[in-house]
Amino acid sequence: MKVALVHDYLNQYGGAERVLEVLHALYPSAPIYTSIYDPSALPAAYRSWDIRTSFMQRLPGWRKHFRKYFLLYPSAFESFDLSAYDLVLSSSSAYAKGVITRPGAVHVCYCHTPMRFAWRSADYVEREQIGGMFKAILPLFLTYVRLWDVQTAQRVQVFIANSQTVAARIKHFYSRSATVITPPVELAAWQPASAEDFFLAGGRLVPYKRLDLAVRACSELGLRLVVFGDGRDRAELERIAGPTVQFVGKVSSAMLQNLYARCRAYLMPGEEDAGIQPLEAMGAGRPVIALRAGGALDTVVEGVTGRFFDAPTVSSLTAALRAFQHDVYDPALIRQHAESFARPVFMQRVQAVIAAALEQAGINN
Repeated sequence: MKVALVHDYLNQYGGAERVLEVLHALYPSAPIYTSIYDPSALPAAYRSWDIRTSFMQRLPGWRKHFRKYFLLYPSAFESFDLSAYDLVLSSSSAYAKGVITRPGAVHVCYCHTPMRFAWRSADYVEREQIGGMFKAILPLFLTYVRLWDVQTAQRVQVFIANSQTVAARIKHFYSRSATVITPPVELAAWQPASAEDFFLAGGRLVPYKRLDLAVRACSELGLRLVVFGDGRDRAELERIAGPTVQFVGKVSSAMLQNLYARCRAYLMPGEEDAGIQPLEAMGAGRPVIALRAGGALDTVVEGVTGRFFDAPTVSSLTAALRAFQHDVYDPALIRQHAESFARPVFMQRVQAVIAAALEQAGINN
């Protein structure tokens, strides 16, 4: 059986790339088709992979202007010749699912979300801080992009969604059902530790993560907050922070694990399609305080692994932080819950979906 992997673009490293790494581990000899590839933006291990790019790799200034070429991505993915492959696995939040496979082949798409800028345009423009000419012309092309997106969804035999929220979007926009498999979390060995007097938040410091809510709420209550990571929102977050908020910048994996192990709770104030870092915190036995939305609904068990707050406002989060002072959690139980989302479990669930799809198509695995 010949297998191909397809990914939107390889010019940044995040949760989607972690999923791709697991798919690559399942099929290490499978080539990876993608629109553009920037080796400097990804772990060194990627350089040993068979990565095949589209004509967009030769466009001028693609590293800086890759978003402005958005009308070319459909053609880039449709230009790939995948006629030799029996199984195509796409990792898609935009275009990768639009590849053309041969009749009789099986296409399984792990969907991180339906194309965000097509279906949630206002959120996307705000999230990416898009302005100028690109913002002005975007509405003119959305009809074409939406039609292409819906049409190409029918090329997929099986959808896997990273959360119930994304599965609902797939049903709404594509009229397709999806199996929900939460993205894999890499869990360090668990060593019980005593919680210290600080909360933790961070990652990419960008507006949609709403870390401003955590900074303002902890500043208002005089609670210690450690913010890790970096991004374009850092200067503004530092400006609004009170004296109890500390910014530590980018940290190593070992340091982040140390922070998880020692914090009182991890704060997730923004809506994430899935969300890996809350599960990493739970892997250290720490509860999570999350907005009641998105992927957190699939991973946070209220009263067992954390608590929710209901609105993306400072007042709602401060109320949750006050209530948290009276909560009692079992770190071992939280860790046990996180283990149900670990990489081996993810691999087994994905393999089961693929096996069922191949069996239905009459293809020997």
